[in-house]
Amino acid sequence: MSDKKMSFEESLKRLDKIVQEMESGEMELDAMISAFEEGQLLLKACTAKLNEVEKKIEKVVKGADGELTTAPFESAEQ
Repeated sequence: MSDKKMSFEESLKRLDKIVQEMESGEMELDAMISAFEEGQLLLKACTAKLNEVEKKIEKVVKGADGELTTAPFESAEQ
């Protein structure tokens, strides 16, 4: 993995590639451990980005007076 910060999409593609390589059954144990560790870091970065984006999302709601307003996004987990 390079030193440059990967975008969410790049991280997700790399994570998918790691999963495919690990599922192939052709990796040596040391390589699999390294891939797993890299995957954990990528997963953490992707989760952090999703949480950051979720906080920015607002939904449009119609107020009692019929006017459109914004309200904080509420996930199903809350």
